This record gives sequence, structure tokens and C-alpha cells, in this order.
Amino acid sequence: MYCPSCGSGNETSAQYCRQCGMNLANPSQPAPGTPNMQATPEVPSYLAPSILVTILCCMPFGIIAIVYAAQVDSKLAAGDYAGAMHASQQAKTWCWASVLTWVALAIVFLLFHFFIFGAMFFSLHGMS
Repeated sequence: MYCPSCGSGNETSAQYCRQCGMNLANPSQPAPGTPNMQATPEVPSYLAPSILVTILCCMPFGIIAIVYAAQVDSKLAAGDYAGAMHASQQAKTWCWASVLTWVALAIVFLLFHFFIFGAMFFSLHGMS
């Protein structure tokens, strides 16, 4: 049995969630002596950064980030907190992969142009 509040697994006979204390028999009431944990903690979706890196950096990795970012809210709505956290982490990872790929390609591009135009400059001016 999974807790509708935090998503952690519990035994089927458990009355309270072992992770957050949610009353599993009556989810509208928290366990005695525990704070009300019904509010789901914030899980960042990284949708806006995913869209930006798709447009500005590396499109294939950005698209993967958008797919994971879009899953966050639907998993939270379904009560799958662990799945939402995983999708959020994956979206963040793919955003960074997109940015780092763009930086690496920009460095390769600049080095390539530096050596090509540097060689042309030296050959035109008779320097070897």
C-alpha cells in the first residue's frame, strides 16, 4: 500500500504511514501527535528551464528535459510523490546536460575557427 501523501510504501495492514504518519485508514485525518502532512511538498518541474535550453542550447536534450518536466505535475496529481521527485531530478539533469553540451560545442567551434583562421593569417603573411 502506498501513502497518498508522501508516496512511500507501507504494509497492507498498516494504519499509519511509516514515513509521514498519514492515517491510511482515513486519509483525511493525520496520525495522532503528528503535524498535518496533507499538503504535498513543492516539487520543482523545471518546465521553463527545459523550454529555454531546448530553444537556446541543445534541442535533443532539451526535449527530453521537457518530457520529464511535464510528468512532474501529473505524477503529483496522481499522488506519486516519489515519481514526481524522480521526474523533477531527471528534468534538471537533462537541462544541465543540454547546457554543458552547448558549452562544449561552442568551445570546439571557437577552437576550430581559431586554428583555421590563424593558419590562414600566418600563410597569407608569409609566417610559418
